[in-house]
Amino acid sequence: MCGIVGAVDRRDVTSTLTEGLRRLEYRGYDSCGIAVLQQGALRRVRSVARVASLAAEVAEANLSGMIGIAHTRWATHGAPVTRNAHPIFSSGEIAIVHNGIIENHEALREELGVLGYVFESDTDTEVVAHLIHHAWKKQGGEHESDLLSAVRHALERLHGAYAIAVFASSDPGRVIGARAGSPLVVGLGEQGNYLASDVMALAGTVENFIYLEEGDIAELTLDGVRVVDRAGHAVQREIKLQRSSTSAVELGPYRHYMHKEIFEQPSVIADAIENVHTITADLFGAGARHAFREIDSLLIVACGTSYYAGMTAKYWFESLAKVPAQVEVASEYRYRSSVASPNTLVVVVSQSGETADTLAALKHAQSQGHRHTLAICNVASSTMMRQAQFQHLTSAGPEIGVASTKAFTTQLVALFLLALTLSKQRGRLPAAQEAAFLDQLHRLPAKLNSVLALETQIVAWAEAFARTEHALFLGRGLHYPIALEGALKLKEISYVHAEAYPAGELKHGPLALVTSQMPVVTVAPNDALLDKLKSNMQEVRARSGQLYVFADADSRIASGDGLRVIRMPEHYGSLSPILHVVPLQLLAYHTACARGTDVDKPRNLAKSVTVE
Repeated sequence: MCGIVGAVDRRDVTSTLTEGLRRLEYRGYDSCGIAVLQQGALRRVRSVARVASLAAEVAEANLSGMIGIAHTRWATHGAPVTRNAHPIFSSGEIAIVHNGIIENHEALREELGVLGYVFESDTDTEVVAHLIHHAWKKQGGEHESDLLSAVRHALERLHGAYAIAVFASSDPGRVIGARAGSPLVVGLGEQGNYLASDVMALAGTVENFIYLEEGDIAELTLDGVRVVDRAGHAVQREIKLQRSSTSAVELGPYRHYMHKEIFEQPSVIADAIENVHTITADLFGAGARHAFREIDSLLIVACGTSYYAGMTAKYWFESLAKVPAQVEVASEYRYRSSVASPNTLVVVVSQSGETADTLAALKHAQSQGHRHTLAICNVASSTMMRQAQFQHLTSAGPEIGVASTKAFTTQLVALFLLALTLSKQRGRLPAAQEAAFLDQLHRLPAKLNSVLALETQIVAWAEAFARTEHALFLGRGLHYPIALEGALKLKEISYVHAEAYPAGELKHGPLALVTSQMPVVTVAPNDALLDKLKSNMQEVRARSGQLYVFADADSRIASGDGLRVIRMPEHYGSLSPILHVVPLQLLAYHTACARGTDVDKPRNLAKSVTVE
């Protein structure tokens, strides 16, 4: 969600800060701002418009300075209005930006009010600003280390999650960053040193990064970076080289990032499986071969779209590997009593690897005694990848659109490889079948290109969906989670209310919604449940429902009255869900375009949900 950029530089930092914010727009936000130290005073510009508008206001205000911080805010405490936008000031002397939620902010607000602090915003962040200012003043604010020490002592009072960047008007060469529960990286450059929520914000500026660990506090000056732990003891953190291409965040010929990312799926899946020529546990990290032999069940934990990837994979694990699998919503799993098994493999799935609920669920599983954990993630340097025992990088590349597309399909590929691995280790994957599955995987990009070629037909359907406020999605078996994902995509970006059900559940409630005004999207692969699905479709037609069917070429479903069909390629077996989700992505995308919504940054949503 929120994004942080900070800089200490030998040059004016405003362009670095605003460009960093532009690259963090994908995280989602409803306000933004920048603050610098200019001629000894704190100056800021804040806006509830987009970063492009903020940059114009910064230029108009002649804002400049060699030290500064910037922020994109997704509102939690306080409405998305200018007075709640970051950076937040305290007494005209402390400037702060903050990601996260401070859970004890109300008690601290009362305490600070007694001390004479006047609150100008509704944010929990202002509590942190005043705490730092109070600690700083108590120490005199005269020595180099005072600001870092003040920040450290203020943070001791906080309950919750945070990543912050702070500077002071009387300390012109220093920015302090700190993190607990929210990600923060330090960028090391020749002209200066920088802070950001992720490395993408600093692409093209620096290539050397320090990934701050839980509880770390970093002091940035022109001369270097010093990192201390919660207790104030100096610590050494590894410097990692990470070259980030700026082309990854360029739109090219596409109108929206989501459209670009839908069409990138053949190439990113090709990249993900390029070097997979045999099924081996080594795909999931050193030691996985031995650990996987002990596995007798799986627990898949995720949120949102990643949760639907896990639901799809459950069918693979149980049908191919004969290993029982349970799928949990991370935010629910961490708060309920559960029974841990030392031979369960806990699989956490996340695009960013910073999803707060999934990270907390991973920690909870480990605390419960689960010995074996695997992170399936799109960001190699993420907290989740560092905290899990085993890792698999999905290799989708940067995903900017809030609504996940290529991250989802690459997660499915990773989970399918895991299912094959467990099957092979249990002697249930004969060599001929392994070769056949690998051949299918390597031909998957070409099949996806065939599906993308259906876009023109889908655009025509989207015009009809743009005029409705409700839609129903149906699927069966392995494709029920794909129907769920299709419904989620439609409501996320077009704001059309959509629900998904197993088609066999129609008579248990959803059929009451079906009228001639109700579009019913049906995922119709030519699998063992096709005849059952056809019966369900007839139930919809008998009640004048309007069916929109994505049917495999060999499924023998033809268009007719109240029945529109787009023909997919021939049935693709176990990998069929990866093909069938793509037209649902395109349907949601073109419906949103027809309705004129903000496709890449839908209202109220954030890309990376880093707070509970």
